Order: sequence, then C-alpha cells, then structure tokens
Amino acid sequence: MIRYAQEPALAAADFADLLQRSGLAPRRPAEPERLAAMLRNAQLVITARADDQLVGLARSITDWSYCLYCSDLCVDAGWQGQGIGKALLAETADAAPEVRTCLLLSAPGAVSFYEAAGYPRHDGAFLFKRR
Repeated sequence: MIRYAQEPALAAADFADLLQRSGLAPRRPAEPERLAAMLRNAQLVITARADDQLVGLARSITDWSYCLYCSDLCVDAGWQGQGIGKALLAETADAAPEVRTCLLLSAPGAVSFYEAAGYPRHDGAFLFKRR
C-alpha cells in the first residue's frame, strides 16, 4: 500500500537517493546544498511511501491562487507503472484547490507517460535565461 503525504521537511539526502533510483538524477543538480534549497523553497512537496521507503515525489512551486508548477515528478524505477506518478499529480492538484493552472515540463524520456495518462500537451512553453 502506498501512502501519500505532504513532507515539507524531506531530507535532501532522501531526495538525492530517489532522483538516482528514478533515473532523473542526470537532469538535476547533485550538490546537497542545492537540493536542500530546492526542497526548502518549494511550496509543496508530496511524497509516496511504501512502508517507510520513499518511492515517489512531486515538488511544486505555486502562488496557491492561479498557477502551480510541478518542477519534479519522480518515481523509483522499480515502482513505475503502478499509477504512483498519476496519483502524485492528483494529490498535488488536490492540495491546491484554488489553483487554476497546473503545469510541468516533461523530461524527454517521460513524454510517453504523460501522453498515455491523457494529460494535454501545451506547445506554447518557452525557456528563458538570465542575462
């Protein structure tokens, strides 16, 4: 049985370990202090646990009113295909009921997951960098 919960004080080491087990680590920073800041500054961290083992996480930034951006959605590779990712996104949306727009950017290898789950694609996303 999977238990979903908000975990605002999740340890950076646990996050780093899950990133490795999910396959997302090559696309995320490895420095423990940066991972800790990512968790500390997120407004919403939802975890999925099997017993006490962390098997999934959704980390989001939101204004609690109009927009929520899920910056990280990761599920341990050994637990993928069981609906945990979809449940994490549903738990995330439920935790911010006033939000009108929930969005995320997919890793290239995860596009098929979102398509198969029926999430609509948005072609108007852009990246911008500091000067």
